[in-house]
Amino acid sequence: MRGRAVVLLLLCSCVSGHLFRPSMDLDVTPRITVPYSGLLGARWFRGPALNYSTLLLEEEEEEGGVLYVGARGAMFALNASNIAGGDHRTILWEAPLYQKQQCWSKGKDNQTECFNHIRFLQRFNETHLYTCGTYAFRPVCTYIDMEQFRISSAPEDGREKCPHDPAKGYTGILADGEMYSASQYEFRSLPDIRRNFPYPTLKTEEAPTRWLYEAEFVDSVLLRESVNSSVGDDDKVYFFFTEKSAEPTPYFSQAKVARVARVCKGDWGGLRTLQKKWTSFLKARLVCSMPDYDFHFNILRSMFVLQSQGWRSSVFYGVFGSQWKNVKASAICQYSIEDIKRAFDGTYMENQDSALKWTEYTGKVPEPRPGSCITNELRARGINSSRDFPDSVLNFVRRHPLMFQQVRPQQERPLLFKRNVDYTKIAVHRVTALDGQNYDMLFIGTDDGWLHRAVGIGPHMHIIDEMQLFEKPQPIDRLVISEAQRSIYVGSSSGVLQLPLSSCHRYTSCYNCIFARDPYCGWDGARCSEIASHTNRSSLTQDIMNGNSGCGNSTGEESAGHRRRSVLMGDDLLLQCELSSNLAVPQWTLDGSDLPGYGTDSGYRIGTDGLLIVEARPEQSGRYSCFAAENGVQVLVAAYTVKVRRDLPPPTIQVLPSSEPQLPTLPAPLPSQPGYLIFRSLEAVYITLIVVLGGLCFVLTVVLLYLAFCLQSRRGKYSLHSRAAKRSSHLELQTISSNCVGRREHEADTADGLLQIVPGEGHASPNKEPPPPPPPPPPLPSSEYANGLSATLPSVLRKMNGNSYVLLRQSDPETTSPLYHSFTEELNRILEKRKHTQLLAKPDESSV
Repeated sequence: MRGRAVVLLLLCSCVSGHLFRPSMDLDVTPRITVPYSGLLGARWFRGPALNYSTLLLEEEEEEGGVLYVGARGAMFALNASNIAGGDHRTILWEAPLYQKQQCWSKGKDNQTECFNHIRFLQRFNETHLYTCGTYAFRPVCTYIDMEQFRISSAPEDGREKCPHDPAKGYTGILADGEMYSASQYEFRSLPDIRRNFPYPTLKTEEAPTRWLYEAEFVDSVLLRESVNSSVGDDDKVYFFFTEKSAEPTPYFSQAKVARVARVCKGDWGGLRTLQKKWTSFLKARLVCSMPDYDFHFNILRSMFVLQSQGWRSSVFYGVFGSQWKNVKASAICQYSIEDIKRAFDGTYMENQDSALKWTEYTGKVPEPRPGSCITNELRARGINSSRDFPDSVLNFVRRHPLMFQQVRPQQERPLLFKRNVDYTKIAVHRVTALDGQNYDMLFIGTDDGWLHRAVGIGPHMHIIDEMQLFEKPQPIDRLVISEAQRSIYVGSSSGVLQLPLSSCHRYTSCYNCIFARDPYCGWDGARCSEIASHTNRSSLTQDIMNGNSGCGNSTGEESAGHRRRSVLMGDDLLLQCELSSNLAVPQWTLDGSDLPGYGTDSGYRIGTDGLLIVEARPEQSGRYSCFAAENGVQVLVAAYTVKVRRDLPPPTIQVLPSSEPQLPTLPAPLPSQPGYLIFRSLEAVYITLIVVLGGLCFVLTVVLLYLAFCLQSRRGKYSLHSRAAKRSSHLELQTISSNCVGRREHEADTADGLLQIVPGEGHASPNKEPPPPPPPPPPLPSSEYANGLSATLPSVLRKMNGNSYVLLRQSDPETTSPLYHSFTEELNRILEKRKHTQLLAKPDESSV
């Protein structure tokens, strides 16, 4: 096991090393990056639901068409011309509570799974739509009246048409009243491709040879190959999915492979063999790899079929990803219908044992060819339907569903490759440019909510821009293009977004319009506009192939700003030059000549934000120009006049024309030195602020030290002292801790931390005995004070003034001091003075 782990680690390292080589020319950089705040022309629809992943566009409706949306527990009909207009219609279709409870009892998530997720929504006929939902793990289907937009029939069982699990891969189409779907319908069932109605229903075979092996379905399409067919061929339905590989391979990375399968629309199953099973089912592998790097993209995530001029010109665009968890990368591969047909007309694979190992079949193939549709040749031989095939042909089909020949991409490599990006969905629109050529515009969504607009130019791809569609990252679940509305609709978990197909208004100059190489846009001499809006296109300029001609000999100097900078010798100076294009390269000139270089001794450093002049020297003064070099053209972006000074300018003295004594004045600002004088003024302001702040810090430090020293003494302790030398009746309340210079010797006697009135502790003669403790004073008159508290002498804590408290310590009543009466009178006088003092209604015990 340890040896296998080492081999696997080395394989991962080799794959990553090959995949992330810097010389990979397929990894295209988007020209412009547009953040969420920079979106233009975006229109949002957010209803009372989540997971807006099912979209159906009907262009034939009045008022610009209708966009039907299936979400979690709801369906919406939106105005396709403006989905944010507010005139939408809503159908709420939630699963009942008892069904949700049954879903919970099965251990499913009551936050995500136990809802009615709309998985299928398509037109059934001229008046009705047909829709299916998971219905809290018990799928149901129903019909919708398009005119009134309401459910028009009782729900019917959908377990054969819609998966239970909302996260399972699923695809389905309605063709001439027949429903074709593919999924793992129940959580214990095997994946299956079915025709659900009309009767009879057909399925894929499960034994003795399993036709589908843990398949995850992505998409499906109907190609009407019977139209203008010279052989009387049948229409076909193609399914795209990823499954476990059964072919022998030396690479572990091919444990999963992408597939394309097809069935004939006129298939009715066999008479005795393959009853209610497909007789035309065949599948082949879709290859999307980079042979030079020996790396394979095996996970199919999305497929779009472009049918612009009939089925024979159909082009398939697939989004692929890697199954390696530590490699985040995506690829776009392109296939033609001829390549797919060639694979289905080739040799078969066979399984010789029960180990699911498939090899090429080299034996004799029975006649008529197994898996073929009914043609004029077969009808002439008396085979008018699939039930007329002999058992030998049907038994061969049962055991040989896999084709040996693989479907390889055009140019034998991906159209587009992106590091650190997981593409999720793709939609393609074919555009005719001013040169008369057709260009395929690719709209590609990512798993974190970005949309890439790319155009195929010859064998290469050019990403025009990348746009952030959401503030919070979320996958793009669906992309639908409306040619009539010139819009693209984006479905996500939080809502539906409508964006214009073009971004011509974003390009503000001729060069930006030409450099973009956008097939939708052209320069009309004043602005960049959409070519579809012009009936007379003779005045428009566009260059898709090269992206560098059409703007004459202009260098863009008229739109570039010019600024002046002054710097002292030895200081650094940054000259900013912001480029809007990610593909442009900054090039700097000094007085019309290229800079000598950007080495360590050149005195210059160049970066993405501009040019840094390091330790400026007088010979570096002059005119600096920053050009954006793109597609072989240089466009002026910014220009600076830089002056390097050796020292400060001398002060000037103004002479006043009067007989009074003339005083020197501050030097006046020089018109030719604005940058320098502003710099010196700001320097003086900064020095003044530093001095003031330093003084404040010093003062605060002294105050804090003083307070810290004071707080070390015992706070809030009081003692009652006598003013008389010999048992005088005059007493005084004195704060012991108020003197921060030193502590008194008797401070230890006040250990309770409260105000104490201690009679008899005056300064007596050292030759006399201390007096006995005084008896408790008699109660005071029971009059009420202004604060509502009794004036009786308290023996507990009592609020006296503000938040201060007093504790009166009373001695033994039997030992009465001569100071008793004078103490009582003095205290009564103090209380009488504070009679009208405003006190709080409720004592604040935090002040104790």
